[in-house]
Amino acid sequence: MNFGREKISAAERSSYAIGFVILIMFFCLAGLIRLQLFEHKRLYKMSQDNRLRVLPILPKRGLIYDREGRVIVDNRPSYTISVIPVEEVKYRTLPQLSTLIGFDTSRIRSRIKSNTVSRYQPAAVKRDVPFETIAILEEQYNRFPGVSYQMERVRDYLDRLGVEAFTGYVGEISEAELKASGAEDLRPGNVVGKRGLERQYDRLLRGTEGTSHIEVSASGQIIGEYKDELPKQPTPGADLWLTIDIDLQKACVAAMDTFCCGGVIAMDPRNGEVLAMVSFPSYDPNIFSGVIPESLWQAISTDSTHPLLNRPLRGLYPPASPAKLVTLGAGLEEGIVTAHTTFKACIGGYQFGNRFFRCWKAGGHGKTQAVQSLERSCDVYYYQLGAELGIDKLSYYYGLSGFGSRVGIDLPGEYKGLNPNTDYYDSTFGKGRWSRGLVLNLAIGQGELLVNLFQTVQFYCGVVNGGKVYRPHLVKIIYHPDQAPETVTPELSFKLPFSESTINILKEGIRLVVEGEDGTARHLKNPNYSIGGKTGTAENPHGENHSWFIGVAPFESPEIVVVAIIENSGHGSEIAAPMVGKIIESFMKKRDGNKELILADESESKGEDE
Repeated sequence: MNFGREKISAAERSSYAIGFVILIMFFCLAGLIRLQLFEHKRLYKMSQDNRLRVLPILPKRGLIYDREGRVIVDNRPSYTISVIPVEEVKYRTLPQLSTLIGFDTSRIRSRIKSNTVSRYQPAAVKRDVPFETIAILEEQYNRFPGVSYQMERVRDYLDRLGVEAFTGYVGEISEAELKASGAEDLRPGNVVGKRGLERQYDRLLRGTEGTSHIEVSASGQIIGEYKDELPKQPTPGADLWLTIDIDLQKACVAAMDTFCCGGVIAMDPRNGEVLAMVSFPSYDPNIFSGVIPESLWQAISTDSTHPLLNRPLRGLYPPASPAKLVTLGAGLEEGIVTAHTTFKACIGGYQFGNRFFRCWKAGGHGKTQAVQSLERSCDVYYYQLGAELGIDKLSYYYGLSGFGSRVGIDLPGEYKGLNPNTDYYDSTFGKGRWSRGLVLNLAIGQGELLVNLFQTVQFYCGVVNGGKVYRPHLVKIIYHPDQAPETVTPELSFKLPFSESTINILKEGIRLVVEGEDGTARHLKNPNYSIGGKTGTAENPHGENHSWFIGVAPFESPEIVVVAIIENSGHGSEIAAPMVGKIIESFMKKRDGNKELILADESESKGEDE
C-alpha cells in the first residue's frame, strides 16, 4: 500500500512540474506578446530616446533694411551651450560646467528648468558664448556628458542711430508668451520679438525650425549624425524693407544729440511712409540679444530719463499751439468765424469770469483775423473761439482729426492719448462740478488734452495733403522666401472734417508761421526752398515747458512733415524749430543730390517766444 501511494505521489509531482513549466511559458509568451504588440511603440521610443537626440535647426531670422536696401538689422554668428536634462541628472556635470561658463549651479538649473522641452532635448543654458569656451568644451568633451553647443545667429542692430525706436529687440520667450494664443509653434528657449517691428512681424521674421538627429553612446558622448533619419530643413524668415531713410535717421539723431529727452518723426504726407523715427534717450538693443545681466537691467529700468519709453508711440503730451489748427478749423466749419472774423483785441490776456487767461505775449497781439491768429499764435483769439465752440463741439472735431485714437501704425504698444468731453469731466470731477473755463485751455491745446507724436504728425500730413490722412507705416516691401515680394500699399486712414476752403486757410496759416513778417518761426525762412510749420510751448507741471515744432517742406508740394518735441527745454520757436529746420535741410540736400548731408550751423533764434 505504501509503495502505491509513493508511485501516485511521483506522478502527481510530475504533473505539477509540467503544469508549472507550462504556466511559466504562458506568462513568458504573454509578456512577449504584450511587449511586441502592446508595448512596442513605447519601448521603441525609450530606446530611441536613449540613443538618439533631436536637435532643432534654427532658421535664419529675416533681415531688416532701409528704403535703399541698407542693412539696419543683421544677424551674426554665435554659440549657445545647452544641457540635456536626463543626462545631467545621470552624470552630474553641473559643477564642471559652472566653472567653464561662469554661472553658478543654481542659475544653470534655473535655466534648464525654464528652457526644458523634454528630458531628452537640449535646454539652452547660456547664449553668445565666446569661441574659446566652445574650444575647451570640444577638446574636453568627456568631462561634460550631456552638454552640447549649437551655432545660432544673434541679432546685430545698428548702434547709436536710434533705430531701436522702431526695430525693438528680441529675447528669450517668457512663460506668459508661451501660454498666449498663437504660440503653439514655439518652445521654451525660443528667441522672439519683444518690441517694435521685431514683435509686430515676429512670425514672418522668425521662419520655421528644422530638426536633425544624432546618436549618442551609453555614456552620453555624441557618436555622430543618425543616417536613417533625414534632417528637416528650416524655412528662413522673411526680410523687411522699410520706409526709413537711414541718412535722415542720422540727421535726426545728430539734431537731437544735445538734448536729454524727446522724440522726432519724419513722414511723407503723400503716402504715410515713416522716413525717420527717434526717441531720446535711447539704448543699445544689442544688449537684449543674450541674457541681460540683472544689474544692467536694473540700471536701465530705473533710469530717471526713462530710456525704455518709446516717446513717439507712448509719450503723451499736451499738444499746445499745434492744436490751434483744429480749433480754428472747427470754428470755420461751424460758421462761428470766417477768414476775416476778429474777436476782442488781445491785450496780453482774456478775462473769463473771475479768472484772467494770459496770452504768451504779454504785450498782446491786438486784433487778428483767422490766418494771422495762426501766424502769431495768439492765445486770446482761441480763448474766445473755444468759449463759442464749447467743450463737446471742440472734442468732436479733435476726435475727427485723429486725436484720442490710435493711428494704427504697424508697431505694437501705441497709446491713444486723451480727448476729454463733458462725460469725462463729469466722471472725473462730478456732474456739473467743473468750470466752463476748461474749454479755454483745451482750445489752445492745453488742459487735459493729451496726444502722441504720431497723432500730431498725421494730422499735419492731412492738412498739407488736402485733407487726406494716410495711415503711418514702416514696412514697404516684404520679401518672403521662395515667393514674390509683397509690396505694402499705402492705406487712406480717414479724411479731415474740413472743407477745401477751411484747409486752404489752415495751410496759409502754416505758411505764414515761417514766411510771414510776424511768424513765430520766421527765422527758418531761407531762399532755397519754402517751409511751413507751427511752433508750440506745452506747459509742464513737472518742470520746464516742452518745446514743439512741426515743419513742412517744400511747402508748395510737401514731401516731408517733421514733428519734434523736446522735453523740459523751453519755447518751441527757440528750441524745437531750429532743430527741425536742420532735419529738413538734410532732407532737401539729399533730395537735390547732395549726399554728404552737411547739417547747417545752428543759428541764433530771432523768432518770438511761442
